[in-house]
Amino acid sequence: MEISAAAVKELREKTGAGILDCKWALGQARGDFERAVDLLREKGIAAATRRSGRVAAEGQVVSYIHAGGKIGVLLELNCETDFVARTKEFAGLGHDLAMHVAAMAPFYVRRQEVPAAVLEREMGVLRAQAASSGKPPAVVEKMVAGRLEKFYQEICLEEQAFVKDPERTVGDLIKGVAGTVGENVVVRRFTRYHLGETARAGT
Repeated sequence: MEISAAAVKELREKTGAGILDCKWALGQARGDFERAVDLLREKGIAAATRRSGRVAAEGQVVSYIHAGGKIGVLLELNCETDFVARTKEFAGLGHDLAMHVAAMAPFYVRRQEVPAAVLEREMGVLRAQAASSGKPPAVVEKMVAGRLEKFYQEICLEEQAFVKDPERTVGDLIKGVAGTVGENVVVRRFTRYHLGETARAGT
């Protein structure tokens, strides 16, 4: 059945789950909103949102070397307890995230960290591109908003499609593991090194 964007948006706002997870849940529930919420809770995704306010001060600094020693990543992944930091799920997530950073080279962890100057410059370019289409101003603004979302998906770690499973975002992956381990899980920062280039730090 067809799942409307409005339904996905509403479910996402209620649960904090990712877009793809919300689409999946609504499809499985055949449009039944409350059943979709339950499905997300069963997967541990909705519950991860409620945990997001808890302090994550434990964790690991993960290292990953790729391409014959030409690309390296250091990534700080936090959780709430040392017990969880030592689980295979947490360690596996850290490895996957560092590998993803090596492959996809994000600039920031999340959209809130994009500097205002960078955002203003990008919006200026996007607005000029959209205005050249000759569309009415209201349509131009919608085009800019859509292209800005794509910009975030390209440069922010949590919004990128996960390199090992492009049907999920990295943010969805993190929430899934948070649901499994029962704690808040947060990428604090990362630095990506590429031989011969300036190191790229995402905070």
